[in-house]
Order: sequence, then structure tokens, then C-alpha cells
Amino acid sequence: MDCVMEFPGEMGTASYVGAINGTDLDRLDAAHVWYPFTQMRDHDTHPALRIDRGEGCWLWDHTGRKYLDGNASIWTALHGHGDPDLNRALIDQLGKVAHSTYLGLGHAPGTCLAAKLAEISPSGLDRVFYSDNGSSAVEIALKLSFQYWQLTGQPERRRVIALESAYHGDTFGAMSVGDSGVFHQRFRPWCFPVDRIPSPGCEEHAGAVLHEDMAVSLEALDRLLSEKSHEFAALILEPWVQGAAGMRLQPRGFLRAVSQRCRAHGVHLIVDEVFVAFGRCGPLLVCLEEGVAPDFLCLAKGLAGGYLPLAATLASETIYQVFIGEFGACKAFFHGHTFTGNPLATAVALKSIEKVEAYRDSGRLGEAINAFGELFWRLRRQLPPPIRLRQRGLVGAIDLPPGNLNHRRGLRFCLALRECGVLLRALGDSLLLVPPLIISREELLFLEHALLATFTRLGYLERTA
Repeated sequence: MDCVMEFPGEMGTASYVGAINGTDLDRLDAAHVWYPFTQMRDHDTHPALRIDRGEGCWLWDHTGRKYLDGNASIWTALHGHGDPDLNRALIDQLGKVAHSTYLGLGHAPGTCLAAKLAEISPSGLDRVFYSDNGSSAVEIALKLSFQYWQLTGQPERRRVIALESAYHGDTFGAMSVGDSGVFHQRFRPWCFPVDRIPSPGCEEHAGAVLHEDMAVSLEALDRLLSEKSHEFAALILEPWVQGAAGMRLQPRGFLRAVSQRCRAHGVHLIVDEVFVAFGRCGPLLVCLEEGVAPDFLCLAKGLAGGYLPLAATLASETIYQVFIGEFGACKAFFHGHTFTGNPLATAVALKSIEKVEAYRDSGRLGEAINAFGELFWRLRRQLPPPIRLRQRGLVGAIDLPPGNLNHRRGLRFCLALRECGVLLRALGDSLLLVPPLIISREELLFLEHALLATFTRLGYLERTA
């Protein structure tokens, strides 16, 4: 590839053009790039794998080696890579305009996507506020709730209820309602206080419930609401699966029970479906499946099919109307992002939702979920008891036996698994399996064989003759 670097000088602009080979890219990467959620010292021994292209559920590195994308590029690539329909939607919009500010200017893809999101969401969620990522979607929901209570003469409603082990993002409001240990511990002094209830327990495989308990969580919520409901602005939760908690499963019906309590006490319900929406757990939206109409719904990740940054916060019409007034009353919601409602992203999101709906209606999404569940049943029978597994929809996790933090078992497993042609990212000692929705039975068998080979190679399983 050619690399052009320009340097301002006394005589004008000097240009340096040179061919950059793999060794030079590694050098430049090591010298300049700071990766997210990464101890950069690891890159001294494990430099970043350079991805060159993708197709379907597969990625190729710069050497031409092929890998199964086992985490859908951090839970976003619902339709895999290089989907022709999404490519066409992107190219068509690119021929019109790549970006136009949403501050006072609109465009057809943004308007049509907002209408589509309102159509597929629970009744009443008719207003859509765009942003760029899940953290921002959560920040917006929190700020809207806080401002709503100020505008309605109840400024004392400032407290928030959240679940233990919650993760809602890495901006300060999202960190405040999160409970992600080492991720956010250093910044806790700058976060606002939050009341927490225990996360309910659930064990489930292939749709069969092996164990669940939400009584303790609901009892704790009842106590908080009975003691000081007038102080609470909102309750926020991730429904069905707490993703960054290690794919912790939540009993079905818990969201509905929480919603009923919030309604009874006049507390806003913020449902964070950044991860679980758009078929990841089966339904298009979990809240719709549970018969819950929250006050705010946060969407991101799979919203744009893994193509471009896009998030949305849906709010009820009742809340929206409170923000309407004369300019001088300063009721407007003063929040926004440079790339809010980007035309490219919203055009792709429209096509992605259309494809998810068709995939679901054809029965192929259900078939993929069943095949993924069968994979976990087979793994459950073959892996020894210290290893724990859980799965719901196209979400799965395998917990390696706990060990010393510095042993980095999850990282070591993923590096070894890479040699078998599969890319995963671990969370501590948990292996998180989140493939594209379109993964085939043959590809799941490839994943299974790679996992078992790696378990054997690393000594978790005995070798067979």
C-alpha cells in the first residue's frame, strides 16, 4: 500500500510517499496506536492481528490466513461481513451525501429509520434521539429522565437504581450506573451514587431452564421503592443477558416484574438493549417479547449491522411533550453529537433491520439458534465440571476454571484458538461466543472442533487415541 505523509515546512508542504510493508506497519502500530481495553505491554509479545478483508462469518488477515469471527466483531456484525445488501445500501447513500448535520437539517434515511424504530418498538416509544454508541445512548436516557423530573417540578427525583454487575458503557453517566469492577473502579470518585439490587440468577441451555431465581432481586427492589420511591428518577437494566458481566443470564419475566414495580411507583424504566436487540437473543426486541413498554429504550451495536457507529435512544411521547415550550423557557434538550443521525449509518441500519425481520420470518434465525444451542449441549457433555457453560439465543459463554489473574487463561486460550482458525475475545477467564446471526451448522461444527482441539491442547481435556 502507499502511505502519504505531509509535513509543513518553511518552503511549503513536503510530501513523503513510500510503500509500507508489513514490518513497517507493525512498527508504526507499536509506535502510535493505543488499543481499547488493552494492557499495551501485551502487544510487545502479541501484536495486533491485522485484518485485511471479511466475507460472511469469516475474516482474513494480511497474510491471507482465514478465521471464523466468533464474536461478530464485538457483537455487531449480525449479517457477517461484506453483506451485498448492506453494501448496496451504503453505496447508494454514498452517491447522495455522506454526512449532513442533524442540527436543524434532516434527511430521508434518518427520518425513515426513526419511523421504523417506532414501528417495531412497544407502543408509545415514538420519539428517537440518535447518537454514535451505546454509552451515549445510555447517557441520553439518563439526562432525559433527570431533565424530565426537573421540568415537571420534581427535582428531588435524582437517584437511580441499577443491577449489580451491570455494564452500560464507559462515559461518566454510564459508568455511574455500571458495576464493572476493574473497568470503572479508578473513576468511581467522579461518578454519581447509585442504589443497586442483586442481579437475578438463571441457568439455561437451548431454551431449557435448569435454574432461576429472581425473588431476592425483586425483594430488594420492593424495599427501595417502598422506602424512597419519590427520590428515584429511573431504574436501568440490561434485559435477559448482562453481556459484559460475562453473559450472565437473567430469568425471563424479570423485566416484566421490574416494569410493573416502576409503573406502580412512577419511576422511569430505562431498558438497555444495546447488546441483546435485533435477533441476538431471538426476538427483534426483548422488551416487546416481554410485553414491556419502557420509558426509554437504548439501541446500538447491531443497529447498523456492524458497518458504522450508530445508536438510538427511544422515548415515549409523554416524555417528549414535557420538553416542548417557548425558547426562553430553556426546556429543549441541549445534547448532541457531530455525527448524530449520520445518513450512511441510518441507511445501512434500515436495510439491516429489514434483513433481520426477513431472516426471522423465514425461520432461519430460529434454526441458527437451535444449532447454537445443540453445540452447547454437546460441549456440556464433553467438558469437565470445573468448566461452566451458559447460552441463550446466539449468545454463549464458557467459564474456564478460575485462576490467578496474571495467568490470563482467557487470553491464552484465545491466542491458542486463533491457531485453529477462530477469533474470540475473552473477558477475564470467560470465553464469550457471539457469532453472526447467519452462522451455518457447518461453521458451528468448525467452531466446536476448534474449541475442543484447543481445550485438549491446553490440557483441559485428555487426549484421545
